[in-house]
Amino acid sequence: MTIAARRSTKYLTLALLVAAALLTLGLLLFAQGTPLVTAVDPSSGKVNDAVTVAGENLGKGTVSALFLSDDKTDYKATLVEQNEEKMVMKVPHVRPGRYNISLQAGNAIYIQPVRFTVEE
Repeated sequence: MTIAARRSTKYLTLALLVAAALLTLGLLLFAQGTPLVTAVDPSSGKVNDAVTVAGENLGKGTVSALFLSDDKTDYKATLVEQNEEKMVMKVPHVRPGRYNISLQAGNAIYIQPVRFTVEE
């Protein structure tokens, strides 16, 4: 193999290692900052009831809004308290039914695998 070919292979290998490291770092940083809801207490309630939403990365620096979401609309809830591990919301004026909890972080809305039931 010529010197030029060995040098080219060396730089290609280095470039691939750097790209893999940056991708891994980017994924780790994204995963660490993504908000996640793990529980809602209570799991049902009426309009204006206070509900605690527990999870990870829920602080004001990450999450700017919380919604109850159905198939068509996201209904913004009023936040009473917020920190990294929990948020306390007032149930917004919506029809009775089951809703997903959704979080806004930046321009993205994350629909969570946790549901809340609004009672009559």
